[in-house]
This record gives sequence, C-alpha cells and structure tokens, in this order.
Amino acid sequence: MAFDRTERISEEVRHALTDIINFSVKDPRVRGTWSITRCEVTRDLRYCKAWVSVLEDEYRPELIKALKSAAGFIRRELGQKVDLRYTPEVIFEEDKNMEYAQHIGEILRQEEEKHPIREDEDAGNA
Repeated sequence: MAFDRTERISEEVRHALTDIINFSVKDPRVRGTWSITRCEVTRDLRYCKAWVSVLEDEYRPELIKALKSAAGFIRRELGQKVDLRYTPEVIFEEDKNMEYAQHIGEILRQEEEKHPIREDEDAGNA
C-alpha cells in the first residue's frame, strides 16, 4: 500500500517538476529538448531523485549543472505546487538510457552486418 502511495507521489512530483522547469526556471542554460523521465521519492518524502534525459549532447552538461544550481528554487516552487507534509530535496541525475539503447542498437546492427539472416533460413526456422 505504501509503495503505491510513493509511486503516485513520484509521478505527481515528476509532472510538477516539468512544469516548474518549463515555466519558472529562467536560467539560459536550460535549453534544448529535455524531459524528466523518472522520479523516485523516498518513503519518508525527504528526497526525490529525478532523472533528466537531454536529446542534444551539447546542452547536456550545462543543463544538468543549471538544474543542480537551481535546486533550492525548484524545491520551493515544488512545495507550492504539491501539497505534501515535507517538500522533498530534489537531486537531479542524468538519464543515460537513450545512450545505452543507441549503443545496443549499434551492436545489433554490427552483428546483423556480420551474420545476415537469409530469408530461406528464417523460413526454415519457423
């Protein structure tokens, strides 16, 4: 039961953080195409780890640095948007799942080039 509650709160915090960063953070380093892919709020609601995915490589380090420096402001805004007993301290982390998926896709493409599957072999295995 408590797991469902923290999961719901994490999702609500994720939506609120997205709105806050989009509309309230005026740092010029916050640019490019980004998204908060996941949030995890601890059971005691003291901390929230937010994973940020950035599409453009050139914006990634500055954006993460900007979010970390604006963490206090973001926490205050979060406290006004989400009604919780404690406003969690937000810890921003870079989400590397997209890079990992591209890496795995490249490995699979290389293997396909080395060992192509012929249509007659594929039909025989079915």
